[in-house]
Amino acid sequence: QVQLVESGGGLVQPGGSLRLSCAASGSSMRTNAMAWYRQAPGNQRELVALITSDGFTNYADSVKGRFTISRDNFKNTLYLQMNSLKPEDTAVYVCNWPGRAWGQGTQVTVSS
Repeated sequence: QVQLVESGGGLVQPGGSLRLSCAASGSSMRTNAMAWYRQAPGNQRELVALITSDGFTNYADSVKGRFTISRDNFKNTLYLQMNSLKPEDTAVYVCNWPGRAWGQGTQVTVSS
C-alpha cells in the first residue's frame, strides 16, 4: 500500500520561502507522474504543480515563476520549492500520486 507523508510546512512572512517534501513508501514512484495540490478554507482543491516520470513540469498560473516541483527517485521523494510567497498561497498542501494515494497534507501560512 502506497503512503505519502508531507513535511516542511509552517508560518512564513510574505516574500519568504518554504520547501515542502513528500516521502513515498510502499512502492517506487520512479515511473509515475506526481503532483502537489492545495486547498484553502472555503475553496476547492486546486492543482499547484505536476511532474511527469521524465521530468516534464506544469504549474498553475498563480505559481508560475515562484514555485518549482522536483523529484528524487532514489529517495522516493517529491519536493515543492516555494519562493516569493504571498498571503494567498496560504493553504493545506497535499501530495498526490495520481490514481493511487493522497497525503495528509501540510499547512502553509503566509502572514506578517
